[in-house]
Amino acid sequence: MAKTLYLMRHGETLFNSQHRIQGWSDSPLTSKGIKQAKIAAHYFPDHQIKLESAYCSTSERASDTIELITKLPYKRLKGLREWNFGVFEAEHDYLYPLGHDTEFFASFGGESESQVQQRFNQTMLEIMHHDPAKTILVVSHGNSIRSFTHYWHKNKINPEQLILDNCCILKFTFEQNTFTFQNIYHCDFSNIS
Repeated sequence: MAKTLYLMRHGETLFNSQHRIQGWSDSPLTSKGIKQAKIAAHYFPDHQIKLESAYCSTSERASDTIELITKLPYKRLKGLREWNFGVFEAEHDYLYPLGHDTEFFASFGGESESQVQQRFNQTMLEIMHHDPAKTILVVSHGNSIRSFTHYWHKNKINPEQLILDNCCILKFTFEQNTFTFQNIYHCDFSNIS
């Protein structure tokens, strides 16, 4: 039986606003990030979507976001964390290498893309196989979500073109052990000061 997954990025954080590489490092949601999450929370009732189960990474920015999205009890899972960027953690994002190969960060104490994909994908499959809910929310991180989407749709979606704004919501269906990307929703945050 098909399930629906809503995979969401956390709200803006202090490091996001400072243009710092975040990864496994954590920083709190900004006031803008809190407002983003509160706006994004309306997506589900506005589209008559009844969430039945919820998960997030162990990062504070993800758990704070999910608490603003739903009142459901939720589970925090290490497998849903962001890409580990090694020595680049908390550094300014201009140091993030453009066009790097997928093994780059592993050379500096972090993870390769294949490690991120394996960890994240295994966690997502465990959720889908063990949770009886048919509509599941997961709050995670931009690079992990992009890598996961690329894993399942590497020939259909260019990961560099997959724009993942804070609090964007990606919809997937899960059936026959396969995640199928449906669409992405970007909230209108134009009224946030």
